[in-house]
Amino acid sequence: MGDLNGIGLEVVLKSFSNQDLLRDITPVVYSSMGACEFYKQLLSLDSINFHSIDSMGNIKDNVINVMNVWKEDVKIEPGVPTKISGQKALQSLQVAVDDLVNNRIDVLVTAPIDKNNIQSKDFKFPGHTEFLAKTAGVEEALMFLVADNLRVGVLTGHIPLCEVANNVTQQKIIAKLSQMHKSLKGDFGIKQPKIAVLGLNPHAGDNGLIGKEDIEIIVPAIEEANIQGMATFGPFASDGLFGSLAYKKYDGILAMYHDQGLIPFKVLAFDTGVNFTAGLPFVRTSPDHGTAFDIAGKNLASPTSFRNAVYLAIKVFNTRKIVFEDS
Repeated sequence: MGDLNGIGLEVVLKSFSNQDLLRDITPVVYSSMGACEFYKQLLSLDSINFHSIDSMGNIKDNVINVMNVWKEDVKIEPGVPTKISGQKALQSLQVAVDDLVNNRIDVLVTAPIDKNNIQSKDFKFPGHTEFLAKTAGVEEALMFLVADNLRVGVLTGHIPLCEVANNVTQQKIIAKLSQMHKSLKGDFGIKQPKIAVLGLNPHAGDNGLIGKEDIEIIVPAIEEANIQGMATFGPFASDGLFGSLAYKKYDGILAMYHDQGLIPFKVLAFDTGVNFTAGLPFVRTSPDHGTAFDIAGKNLASPTSFRNAVYLAIKVFNTRKIVFEDS
């Protein structure tokens, strides 16, 4: 459900008020009946129906199943990040992930958390991606932003900008390209994916005039990736690649750091984009927006990105089955 006081439950409930979506999947919302009823009334979502479950053995189709992660009364304050809203976000995530890794549910779609108030002894991560990678036992996962045929991954995720250059290494670039290449084939069904790599410095370094990282680290990594059978191109300047629409020639784009990739992505697909975590043994997606405390509880949040995250999770889940059967 994400943060209890953000727009998480609003976009969840609005998404599953769509009867067409309920025909495609059977949703299980990890929250509480009290919280779901609160937002149902606040947002006047009179047409939706809940089914309360306390274990995974009693799920119904065509309704919103609510896994009661907690039963006590909790104060809900839309728009106000609190210690309790962070605690409940973590509880929701922990129970959902436990069911996911034990195959009680097929996919995980996470609503936005507040990265500050969720911090605790059980959650010392900069975001969902790192938490899920640790849970899955993988060294690193790939944050992959997806909107139709636009797919942008990031080499370095939630780290300070001053630390980016030291984290751009040939080994890491090849590893991320390998994750992206594998995901484009196995998760999206693209048989021969083409990947564009962005440079680190302005103008991709201008042949070493503006920094040496592009020619000394990124170019050799691209060459090695091609030797390994990955069709990889670049490095490209981010502004030129997106501004000229040349990004449309590629199936995936690897950015060197968070904002370099996410700013153009969100300009192009803010309302429709989805965050997909590639490199995990299970399927996890999320909307590409945050908790939006400024509009929480005001019935202003669009469910489009969350709904797209649900549909992408279904698509990836089914594609993986097909690829597995073919192999």
